[in-house]
Amino acid sequence: MLLTAEAGAARRNIVAGTVGSVLEWYDFAVYGYLAPIIGALFFPADDPTASLLAAFGAFAIGFAARPVGAVVFGSIGDRLGRKPALLISVLVMGGASLVIGLVPVHAQIGAAAAILLVIMRLVEGFSVGGEYTGSVILLAEHAPPERRGYYAAWPVLGCIVGFLLGSGIAALAASVLGHARMLAWGWRIPFLLGAVIAIWGIACRRHITESRVLVSVSRPTVGSVLAAVAAHWRPILRLVCVMLMYNITFYLAFIYAASYLVRRMHVSTARALDINTLSLVIMLLVIVPAATLSDRVGRKPMLYAVTIGMFALAWPLWWLMHQPPFAAILAGQVGFGMLLGLMAGVAPATMSEMLPARVRCTAVAIGFNVSMGLFGGTAPFVATYLVARTADDFVPAYYVMAVAIVSFIAVLGLPETARKQLA
Repeated sequence: MLLTAEAGAARRNIVAGTVGSVLEWYDFAVYGYLAPIIGALFFPADDPTASLLAAFGAFAIGFAARPVGAVVFGSIGDRLGRKPALLISVLVMGGASLVIGLVPVHAQIGAAAAILLVIMRLVEGFSVGGEYTGSVILLAEHAPPERRGYYAAWPVLGCIVGFLLGSGIAALAASVLGHARMLAWGWRIPFLLGAVIAIWGIACRRHITESRVLVSVSRPTVGSVLAAVAAHWRPILRLVCVMLMYNITFYLAFIYAASYLVRRMHVSTARALDINTLSLVIMLLVIVPAATLSDRVGRKPMLYAVTIGMFALAWPLWWLMHQPPFAAILAGQVGFGMLLGLMAGVAPATMSEMLPARVRCTAVAIGFNVSMGLFGGTAPFVATYLVARTADDFVPAYYVMAVAIVSFIAVLGLPETARKQLA
């Protein structure tokens, strides 16, 4: 049993680690959900699909900066401590959100509007490069071995809460303001609220307890980061592949699907966001039980179950999302949410257990953000392009099935690490 002081420190760390994830995914979710409006305002074109592709392209550019941020913030976390890295990242993320909420649109300053938006997306992507993984690692290193899955899962809950806030606030603004006022100025409100979340995050993270694991290991120099990556390239590559299915499926199910339902299924924006919100709630409810179960039965059985389940159910769930009744569309997205919730519960502890403490922040951040940045963030763009070129609305389902196979193969060679001391 934890002593009272230790229990209080654990709670503070959980809150501090979670709040940054709320901000990180809130901003990314708001951008994704408002992509049709952003496309029209910053990338105007005669063809609405071209505007949407440009908006998703800017969305993907933010992810391209994440591996760079992973190296920088991962290095800070390994050299100076987990706390400084987490404080700086939430400060930069909040500042970028504030600027996006204030930037003029194309009608006011022309092409400069798109350039400013893309720069801020790069800053956001850079700042979150070590945010999520740094929070996960901090909590995993504080956790007792038999409860590491439970502790490490809390930042994932922060991510989903951020998506829920992004979805809920965007839906509320769309319902209250209407389409005309959303186009005029309402779209700015969710981004400005991101700056408020950042202030809360900074206040929480001032009281983080630094990881005890760092006391017993030598700190790497800046020059040793690339050498560390080279030495651990095999587990980093495996991490990329293990997370591939989760990262791609999440952005197809909760970012691409929102605009797809509006454009192709003629579902209203408010209705599509309602479906997203309800599905995210279901995903949120699955994460902690899945993490706790992984502490009992092991990481690998859970990973096998979710990769096989995603391969088998991707097509039927996507088919449900093409049926006219609201209940059928909701059932399809809820199905994706439940499978993703299982993966989200087991993945954080798994990633933390794959690398040694001396380079854990850097290596895990690089692996996760390469998977997220190169594949997850580009998934809406790729799906939009492929559906337009092939005229096959089921291409996203085939994409999910293919990456489920890749992740399953990566899990085959993964050692079981549940309930064992961290390396």
